[in-house]
Amino acid sequence: MTLNYHTYKEIKQQPRVWKAAYEMVLARKQEISAFLHKHLNEGYSVILTGAGTSAYIGDALECALRDTLLKGASSIATTDLITAPELYLGKDSKVLLVSFARSGNSPESIGAIKAVEQTAGSVAHIFITCNAEGELAKKKGDNVLCLLLPPETNDLSLAMTSSYSTMFLTCAMIANIDKIEEDKAEVEALAGAVEKAMDKYEDAINEIAKRPFNRAVFLGSGALKGVAEEARLKLQELTDGAIMCAFDSFLGFRHGPKAVVHEDCMLVYFVSPDAKVRRYEMDLIGQIAEHNKVTATVAVCQKDHGLKGMDLLVELGLPEQMPARYSSVGNIFVAQMLGCFKSINMGLSPDTPSVSGNISRVVEGVTLYI
Repeated sequence: MTLNYHTYKEIKQQPRVWKAAYEMVLARKQEISAFLHKHLNEGYSVILTGAGTSAYIGDALECALRDTLLKGASSIATTDLITAPELYLGKDSKVLLVSFARSGNSPESIGAIKAVEQTAGSVAHIFITCNAEGELAKKKGDNVLCLLLPPETNDLSLAMTSSYSTMFLTCAMIANIDKIEEDKAEVEALAGAVEKAMDKYEDAINEIAKRPFNRAVFLGSGALKGVAEEARLKLQELTDGAIMCAFDSFLGFRHGPKAVVHEDCMLVYFVSPDAKVRRYEMDLIGQIAEHNKVTATVAVCQKDHGLKGMDLLVELGLPEQMPARYSSVGNIFVAQMLGCFKSINMGLSPDTPSVSGNISRVVEGVTLYI
């Protein structure tokens, strides 16, 4: 399939730009390692921050970094740091702020830096950004490390796709910077598997997108819950809000949110590679299959774990022992493609889906009271 949309091209380019990002990180290994160790050894706590999609990177990675240099990192959105920084920081705080930003120009990206610097006692910055001309990329200082990603990741479409996944993986890489050479095999395996899966399943994903659902739910456990959060937004924004979307953990979904499951609903399951976790997920999947009628069910998994009755089963073919900080983001292309294809099927342009102008590529109209 070939479509003349930036969104489609940016989804498909992801495996290639992931490998390019790895080479960038590898080339700067000594610089990155020295910066991280300096501040971590001085007792700086790590905050992962961004707004919207950029915030969801931290939400997914927060629980996937425990075996890395960034263990104990907290995910706090820029939108929360700006409105009430004192809830998270004090004058005795030493903060290493890892900011994710596609453009590096949004009011929240700039405002969060100012809010944190005014509130915390000492602040250092790692900027992971996609735009060489953005405000974040231009900031300099001994307390600043800027990781500028390949220019293709500065997505031209409204929706963040390759920017999201490449910033995600770049953070995963620097978290293991002292052993980054060992991670080359992980990155290449991820890129290779996702590239094959995209080619294998995109027609089937397009067929699912043609079904008449008006709501969708994305479920995942651990880091995959954070990926489900981003998946929820991708489909919703690419359909201009016509498809209302939700996300949750498999167990959390039972506690009220399951009320959203109607016959006009699509369910997307991001299935854990961990057999212990998967027991809980399979129970819910089975119960929904038995008691609920829905428009479509999609399961994304590393391999077929005996899942039955799915309208679409996407097998990623990733090594089962791949760390979650890498493997989890491999699921996101399914939601990206669902959003892109559904947008086209609805007569929208996935590059500029917001007919009303309610959302824009770079957020505007925010007044900062800092």
